[in-house]
Amino acid sequence: MKYPLIRNNFSRSDLDSVIALLRTDDPRLTNGPKVLEFEKAWNDWLGVKYSVFVNSGSSANLLSMAALKLKYPEGGQVIVPPLTWVSDIASVLQNGFAPIFVDIDPRTLGMETEAILDAITSSTRAVFLSHIQGFNSLTDRLLEELERRDILLIEDVCESHGATHRGKRVGSFGWTSNFSFYYAHHMSTIEGGMICTDDEETYRVLRMLRSHGMVREIGDEEEQQKWLSDNPELNPQFIFAFPAYNVRNTELGAVLGLSQLQRLDANNVLRTRNLLHFLDNIDPKKFQTDFEIEGSSNYAFNLVQLEADDALAKRLMSAMDRHEIEYRRGSAGGGNQLRQPYLRPYIKDPKSYRNFPATDHIHFYGYYIGNFPDLGLEDVDFICDVLNNA
Repeated sequence: MKYPLIRNNFSRSDLDSVIALLRTDDPRLTNGPKVLEFEKAWNDWLGVKYSVFVNSGSSANLLSMAALKLKYPEGGQVIVPPLTWVSDIASVLQNGFAPIFVDIDPRTLGMETEAILDAITSSTRAVFLSHIQGFNSLTDRLLEELERRDILLIEDVCESHGATHRGKRVGSFGWTSNFSFYYAHHMSTIEGGMICTDDEETYRVLRMLRSHGMVREIGDEEEQQKWLSDNPELNPQFIFAFPAYNVRNTELGAVLGLSQLQRLDANNVLRTRNLLHFLDNIDPKKFQTDFEIEGSSNYAFNLVQLEADDALAKRLMSAMDRHEIEYRRGSAGGGNQLRQPYLRPYIKDPKSYRNFPATDHIHFYGYYIGNFPDLGLEDVDFICDVLNNA
């Protein structure tokens, strides 16, 4: 593609940092001191106390839900969006919670605040909020009401590194937050993810869940000694607190993350510049331009038709194909998750997707197009011309 979703996300300096590690005498490659260094650097950048580096954003989702299950072994409900990545919903199901879907606000593509609050019941255990493609989905009212009602907030920030709410980075508001460092995201460790929290007990649990449930991974000597005292018949190196996972990342991933983090803020400035130029130049009579961009850190250009016009949709996709503009129909996660086959065994009404009209409009008439730091304004002009003339 002439205009792909992402161009090479790695600089020469990123690769040189990996080579430098490999050239050291007897380099440690599995989870080790560089992982701890990256976690500390991420804490400082995001503004949280604790971070746990894992092998993907999907694993970050999984561990957040596993930690929630330890708090609520009886299960319950988790409020989720129908416009998100599959692993958000899958992690809820895999841990025995019931997903409760809430439609989106078209200006942020995240769940609409009043709809979230209306969906809360006595069985609600958490709100799993996705910040879609760089937009901030938080509101002051949501944060205040969740605190008042004692409902946990879990933030999916996999597509929105650097987005802010009231000048504070999203991902620093929730009980936990999940990031992805997949190849095409704002920054990358090839594959990778991060779980963040300010809660010390949750941090200890996440460290164990990441590595087979092993107590030696707890990161707290006093807490580790309690487990040893309670289990004197076990080898101290092999005490498993939970039936957990192995979702560790590597020293190589951490070195890439440390290198890429240095450019993240500057790259986000270029992404935002491109977004503003895109919105200024697409045809407001055909396409949505009133996105809530305050605090955004754009991941991709969202192209949303104002009308449910199938003929225009066909012309748009044909034009983008012809001019080698890569796109994804349905925006985040391929559109309305309630239309996906994996949810059919869990949803009583097979036509329930009709209850979420804002998401369903995105499913058929929304697209995203690549935006990345080395995309020039002249490239954006060309893309807009193709779209406007479709």
